[in-house]
Amino acid sequence: MSLAIISPNRDISPWLEIFKKEAPDIPLEIYPDIKHPEEVTTAMVWQHPKGSLQSFPNLKLICSMGAGVDHILGDDTIPEDVSITRIVDPRLTFSMTNYVVMGVLNYHRQIRRYEADKKLRKWDMSNPEIPVKVGVLGVGELGGDVLDKLSYMGIEVYGYGNSPKPDFRHPYYHGSQLEEFLSTSNVLVCLLPLTKNTDGFLNMELFRKCTEGTYLINVARGKHLVEEDLITALDEGLLSGALLDVFRKEPLPEEHPFWAQEGITITPHIASITNPEAAAPQIIENYWNLIKGQSLVNQIDRKKGY
Repeated sequence: MSLAIISPNRDISPWLEIFKKEAPDIPLEIYPDIKHPEEVTTAMVWQHPKGSLQSFPNLKLICSMGAGVDHILGDDTIPEDVSITRIVDPRLTFSMTNYVVMGVLNYHRQIRRYEADKKLRKWDMSNPEIPVKVGVLGVGELGGDVLDKLSYMGIEVYGYGNSPKPDFRHPYYHGSQLEEFLSTSNVLVCLLPLTKNTDGFLNMELFRKCTEGTYLINVARGKHLVEEDLITALDEGLLSGALLDVFRKEPLPEEHPFWAQEGITITPHIASITNPEAAAPQIIENYWNLIKGQSLVNQIDRKKGY
Protein backbone atom coordinates (compact mmCIF):
# COMPACT_ATOMS: atom_id res chain seq x y z
CA MET A 1 0.00 0.00 0.00
CA SER A 2 1.64 3.20 -1.21
CA LEU A 3 1.17 6.93 -0.90
CA ALA A 4 1.07 9.10 -4.01
CA ILE A 5 2.19 12.75 -3.97
CA ILE A 6 0.46 14.93 -6.56
CA SER A 7 1.51 18.57 -6.41
CA PRO A 8 2.65 19.65 -9.88
CA ASN A 9 3.15 23.34 -9.06
CA ARG A 10 4.91 23.02 -5.71
CA ASP A 11 8.44 22.09 -4.69
CA ILE A 12 7.95 18.81 -2.81
CA SER A 13 11.59 18.25 -1.89
CA PRO A 14 11.10 19.42 1.75
CA TRP A 15 8.23 16.95 2.07
CA LEU A 16 10.31 14.12 0.64
CA GLU A 17 13.09 14.82 3.13
CA ILE A 18 10.64 14.53 6.03
CA PHE A 19 9.16 11.29 4.69
CA LYS A 20 12.67 9.89 4.22
CA LYS A 21 13.55 10.74 7.80
CA GLU A 22 10.27 10.09 9.63
CA ALA A 23 8.60 7.36 7.55
CA PRO A 24 11.12 5.58 5.31
CA ASP A 25 8.92 2.47 5.29
CA ILE A 26 6.05 4.21 3.45
CA PRO A 27 6.29 3.46 -0.30
CA LEU A 28 5.98 6.71 -2.25
CA GLU A 29 4.79 7.37 -5.79
CA ILE A 30 5.51 10.81 -7.26
CA TYR A 31 3.19 12.24 -9.91
CA PRO A 32 3.34 12.07 -12.88
CA ASP A 33 5.70 9.08 -12.74
CA ILE A 34 3.30 6.65 -11.03
CA LYS A 35 4.63 3.14 -11.54
CA HIS A 36 2.07 1.09 -9.57
CA PRO A 37 -1.27 2.97 -9.44
CA GLU A 38 -3.11 -0.12 -8.20
CA GLU A 39 -1.08 -0.04 -4.95
CA VAL A 40 -1.95 3.57 -4.06
CA THR A 41 -4.35 3.77 -1.12
CA THR A 42 -3.49 7.30 0.04
CA ALA A 43 -2.82 10.44 -2.00
CA MET A 44 -1.50 13.74 -0.67
CA VAL A 45 -2.36 16.51 -3.07
CA TRP A 46 -2.30 20.21 -3.77
CA GLN A 47 -3.92 21.61 -6.91
CA HIS A 48 -3.92 18.18 -8.54
CA PRO A 49 -5.05 17.96 -12.18
CA LYS A 50 -8.75 17.18 -12.22
CA GLY A 51 -9.33 13.50 -12.89
CA SER A 52 -5.76 12.48 -12.05
CA LEU A 53 -6.94 10.43 -9.05
CA GLN A 54 -9.09 8.18 -11.23
CA SER A 55 -6.06 6.06 -12.05
CA PHE A 56 -5.94 4.72 -8.46
CA PRO A 57 -8.56 1.94 -8.21
CA ASN A 58 -7.84 1.27 -4.51
CA LEU A 59 -7.70 4.87 -3.30
CA LYS A 60 -9.22 5.24 0.19
CA LEU A 61 -7.84 8.54 1.49
CA ILE A 62 -6.93 11.96 0.08
CA CYS A 63 -4.85 14.28 2.27
CA SER A 64 -4.75 17.97 1.42
CA MET A 65 -1.25 19.41 1.77
CA GLY A 66 -2.78 22.58 3.23
CA ALA A 67 -5.70 23.83 5.26
CA GLY A 68 -7.97 24.18 2.24
CA VAL A 69 -9.80 21.32 0.54
CA ASP A 70 -11.75 23.15 -2.19
CA HIS A 71 -9.18 22.03 -4.77
CA ILE A 72 -10.16 18.45 -3.90
CA LEU A 73 -13.92 18.92 -3.59
CA GLY A 74 -13.94 20.69 -6.94
CA ASP A 75 -12.97 17.41 -8.63
CA ASP A 76 -16.26 15.60 -9.28
CA THR A 77 -14.42 12.49 -10.48
CA ILE A 78 -13.51 11.54 -6.90
CA PRO A 79 -15.79 8.80 -5.48
CA GLU A 80 -17.99 9.77 -2.55
CA ASP A 81 -16.61 7.02 -0.32
CA VAL A 82 -13.02 8.35 -0.38
CA SER A 83 -12.15 10.13 2.89
CA ILE A 84 -10.57 13.59 2.82
CA THR A 85 -8.39 15.24 5.47
CA ARG A 86 -6.86 18.68 5.83
CA ILE A 87 -3.90 20.18 7.66
CA VAL A 88 -4.41 21.93 10.98
CA ASP A 89 -1.30 23.78 12.11
CA PRO A 90 -1.07 26.40 14.88
CA ARG A 91 1.54 28.18 12.78
CA LEU A 92 -1.01 28.60 9.98
CA THR A 93 -3.36 30.24 12.45
CA PHE A 94 -0.55 32.42 13.85
CA SER A 95 0.44 33.66 10.38
CA MET A 96 -3.11 34.24 9.19
CA THR A 97 -4.09 36.18 12.29
CA ASN A 98 -0.97 38.35 12.11
CA TYR A 99 -1.70 39.14 8.46
CA VAL A 100 -5.29 40.16 9.15
CA VAL A 101 -4.29 42.21 12.20
CA MET A 102 -1.68 43.93 10.04
CA GLY A 103 -4.32 44.74 7.43
CA VAL A 104 -6.78 46.07 10.00
CA LEU A 105 -4.17 48.23 11.74
CA ASN A 106 -2.76 49.59 8.47
CA TYR A 107 -6.26 50.71 7.55
CA HIS A 108 -6.98 51.98 11.07
CA ARG A 109 -3.77 54.06 11.15
CA GLN A 110 -3.99 55.04 7.44
CA ILE A 111 -0.57 53.80 6.39
CA ARG A 112 -1.42 54.15 2.66
CA ARG A 113 -2.39 57.78 3.24
CA TYR A 114 0.94 58.54 4.90
CA GLU A 115 2.85 56.74 2.16
CA ALA A 116 1.16 59.06 -0.36
CA ASP A 117 1.88 62.09 1.88
CA LYS A 118 5.56 61.15 2.01
CA LYS A 119 5.83 61.27 -1.77
CA LEU A 120 4.32 64.77 -1.66
CA ARG A 121 6.48 65.78 1.35
CA LYS A 122 3.20 66.61 3.07
CA TRP A 123 2.97 66.88 6.88
CA ASP A 124 -0.68 66.33 7.87
CA MET A 125 -1.49 65.44 11.48
CA SER A 126 -5.28 65.70 11.07
CA ASN A 127 -7.52 62.69 11.76
CA PRO A 128 -4.73 60.15 12.34
CA GLU A 129 -7.07 57.21 13.02
CA ILE A 130 -10.06 55.68 11.29
CA PRO A 131 -12.35 54.11 13.92
CA VAL A 132 -12.78 50.43 13.05
CA LYS A 133 -15.30 47.74 13.80
CA VAL A 134 -14.35 44.41 12.28
CA GLY A 135 -16.70 41.74 10.96
CA VAL A 136 -15.30 38.31 10.11
CA LEU A 137 -17.06 36.03 7.65
CA GLY A 138 -16.25 32.47 8.73
CA VAL A 139 -15.48 31.81 12.37
CA GLY A 140 -13.74 28.46 12.36
CA GLU A 141 -10.29 28.02 13.87
CA LEU A 142 -8.77 30.83 11.81
CA GLY A 143 -11.65 33.29 12.03
CA GLY A 144 -12.13 32.66 15.72
CA ASP A 145 -8.49 33.42 16.44
CA VAL A 146 -8.65 36.63 14.41
CA LEU A 147 -11.64 37.75 16.47
CA ASP A 148 -9.86 36.83 19.71
CA LYS A 149 -6.72 38.81 18.92
CA LEU A 150 -8.52 41.89 17.62
CA SER A 151 -10.87 41.88 20.59
CA TYR A 152 -7.88 41.62 22.95
CA MET A 153 -6.52 44.77 21.34
CA GLY A 154 -9.75 46.59 22.19
CA ILE A 155 -11.25 46.50 18.70
CA GLU A 156 -14.98 45.85 18.41
CA VAL A 157 -15.55 42.57 16.56
CA TYR A 158 -18.41 40.54 15.11
CA GLY A 159 -18.58 37.08 13.56
CA TYR A 160 -20.79 35.51 10.90
CA GLY A 161 -21.23 31.86 10.00
CA ASN A 162 -23.54 29.37 8.39
CA SER A 163 -24.98 27.79 11.53
CA PRO A 164 -25.97 28.88 15.07
CA LYS A 165 -23.25 29.04 17.74
CA PRO A 166 -25.13 29.80 20.99
CA ASP A 167 -21.99 29.69 23.13
CA PHE A 168 -19.71 31.67 20.80
CA ARG A 169 -17.44 34.05 22.70
CA HIS A 170 -18.05 37.11 20.49
CA PRO A 171 -21.16 38.76 19.02
CA TYR A 172 -22.27 36.37 16.32
CA TYR A 173 -24.71 36.28 13.40
CA HIS A 174 -25.66 33.42 11.10
CA GLY A 175 -27.71 32.48 8.07
CA SER A 176 -30.39 35.07 7.27
CA GLN A 177 -28.80 37.60 9.65
CA LEU A 178 -26.16 38.57 7.06
CA GLU A 179 -27.50 42.08 6.42
CA GLU A 180 -27.66 42.80 10.15
CA PHE A 181 -24.08 41.52 10.51
CA LEU A 182 -22.81 43.72 7.67
CA SER A 183 -24.32 46.80 9.30
CA THR A 184 -22.15 46.32 12.40
CA SER A 185 -18.75 46.79 10.78
CA ASN A 186 -16.64 48.97 8.52
CA VAL A 187 -13.90 46.37 7.98
CA LEU A 188 -15.00 43.07 6.44
CA VAL A 189 -12.68 40.04 6.59
CA CYS A 190 -13.44 36.97 4.49
CA LEU A 191 -12.28 33.66 5.99
CA LEU A 192 -15.12 31.53 4.64
CA PRO A 193 -14.51 28.00 3.40
CA LEU A 194 -15.00 27.76 -0.36
CA THR A 195 -18.13 25.75 -1.16
CA LYS A 196 -20.81 25.87 -3.84
CA ASN A 197 -22.74 28.27 -1.60
CA THR A 198 -19.83 30.66 -1.00
CA ASP A 199 -18.39 30.82 -4.53
CA GLY A 200 -18.92 34.46 -5.57
CA PHE A 201 -20.14 35.40 -2.08
CA LEU A 202 -18.34 38.77 -2.22
CA ASN A 203 -20.42 40.48 -4.90
CA MET A 204 -22.32 43.69 -5.64
CA GLU A 205 -25.43 42.51 -3.81
CA LEU A 206 -23.37 42.06 -0.66
CA PHE A 207 -21.34 45.24 -1.14
CA ARG A 208 -24.54 47.30 -1.39
CA LYS A 209 -25.56 45.97 2.04
CA CYS A 210 -22.24 46.91 3.68
CA THR A 211 -21.71 50.03 5.72
CA GLU A 212 -20.73 52.70 3.20
CA GLY A 213 -16.95 52.90 2.86
CA THR A 214 -16.28 49.41 4.24
CA TYR A 215 -12.72 48.14 3.81
CA LEU A 216 -12.47 44.56 2.48
CA ILE A 217 -9.81 41.98 3.41
CA ASN A 218 -9.96 38.67 1.53
CA VAL A 219 -7.60 35.95 2.74
CA ALA A 220 -9.81 32.94 2.05
CA ARG A 221 -10.05 31.98 -1.63
CA GLY A 222 -10.01 34.01 -4.83
CA LYS A 223 -13.28 32.44 -5.99
CA HIS A 224 -15.13 34.06 -3.10
CA LEU A 225 -14.79 37.41 -4.87
CA VAL A 226 -16.52 38.54 -8.04
CA GLU A 227 -13.56 40.60 -9.15
CA GLU A 228 -15.33 42.98 -11.52
CA ASP A 229 -17.86 43.76 -8.77
CA LEU A 230 -15.07 44.88 -6.45
CA ILE A 231 -13.86 47.45 -8.98
CA THR A 232 -17.41 48.73 -9.43
CA ALA A 233 -17.93 48.92 -5.65
CA LEU A 234 -14.73 50.94 -5.26
CA ASP A 235 -15.66 53.27 -8.12
CA GLU A 236 -19.10 53.86 -6.61
CA GLY A 237 -17.71 54.45 -3.12
CA LEU A 238 -19.48 51.47 -1.60
CA LEU A 239 -16.07 50.24 -0.44
CA SER A 240 -13.11 52.41 0.55
CA GLY A 241 -10.43 49.90 -0.39
CA ALA A 242 -9.34 46.28 -0.26
CA LEU A 243 -6.45 44.09 0.82
CA LEU A 244 -6.34 40.94 -1.29
CA ASP A 245 -4.08 37.93 -0.82
CA VAL A 246 -6.00 35.47 -3.03
CA PHE A 247 -7.24 35.63 -6.60
CA ARG A 248 -9.27 33.62 -9.08
CA LYS A 249 -6.18 33.12 -11.22
CA GLU A 250 -2.75 32.89 -9.64
CA PRO A 251 -0.22 34.26 -10.25
CA LEU A 252 -2.31 37.35 -10.94
CA PRO A 253 -1.91 38.08 -14.69
CA GLU A 254 0.13 41.19 -15.54
CA GLU A 255 -2.80 42.62 -17.50
CA HIS A 256 -5.27 42.24 -14.60
CA PRO A 257 -6.99 45.55 -13.70
CA PHE A 258 -6.30 45.08 -9.98
CA TRP A 259 -2.67 46.06 -10.53
CA ALA A 260 -3.68 49.56 -11.58
CA GLN A 261 -6.49 50.01 -9.04
CA GLU A 262 -5.42 52.64 -6.52
CA GLY A 263 -7.58 51.34 -3.68
CA ILE A 264 -6.43 47.71 -3.85
CA THR A 265 -3.39 46.36 -2.00
CA ILE A 266 -2.09 43.05 -3.37
CA THR A 267 0.00 40.33 -1.75
CA PRO A 268 0.90 37.08 -3.58
CA HIS A 269 -1.01 34.47 -1.54
CA ILE A 270 1.42 34.61 1.38
CA ALA A 271 -0.92 35.32 4.31
CA SER A 272 -0.45 31.80 5.66
CA ILE A 273 1.92 29.19 4.21
CA THR A 274 1.88 25.49 5.07
CA ASN A 275 4.93 24.32 6.98
CA PRO A 276 5.90 20.81 5.76
CA GLU A 277 7.53 19.99 9.12
CA ALA A 278 4.16 20.43 10.83
CA ALA A 279 1.98 19.09 8.01
CA ALA A 280 3.83 15.94 6.88
CA PRO A 281 3.54 14.15 10.26
CA GLN A 282 -0.25 14.57 10.12
CA ILE A 283 -0.34 12.89 6.71
CA ILE A 284 1.98 10.12 7.92
CA GLU A 285 -0.28 9.54 10.93
CA ASN A 286 -3.34 9.30 8.74
CA TYR A 287 -1.61 6.87 6.37
CA TRP A 288 -1.05 4.47 9.28
CA ASN A 289 -4.48 5.15 10.79
CA LEU A 290 -6.06 4.11 7.50
CA ILE A 291 -4.12 0.86 7.46
CA LYS A 292 -4.98 0.13 11.11
CA GLY A 293 -8.63 1.03 10.68
CA GLN A 294 -8.37 3.87 13.19
CA SER A 295 -10.01 7.30 13.14
CA LEU A 296 -8.47 9.86 10.83
CA VAL A 297 -7.02 13.15 12.05
CA ASN A 298 -8.68 16.35 10.77
CA GLN A 299 -11.14 14.56 8.51
CA ILE A 300 -13.57 16.92 6.78
CA ASP A 301 -17.32 16.62 6.35
CA ARG A 302 -17.78 16.33 2.60
CA LYS A 303 -21.41 17.48 2.80
CA LYS A 304 -20.41 20.72 4.54
CA GLY A 305 -17.33 21.17 2.38
CA TYR A 306 -14.94 21.70 5.31
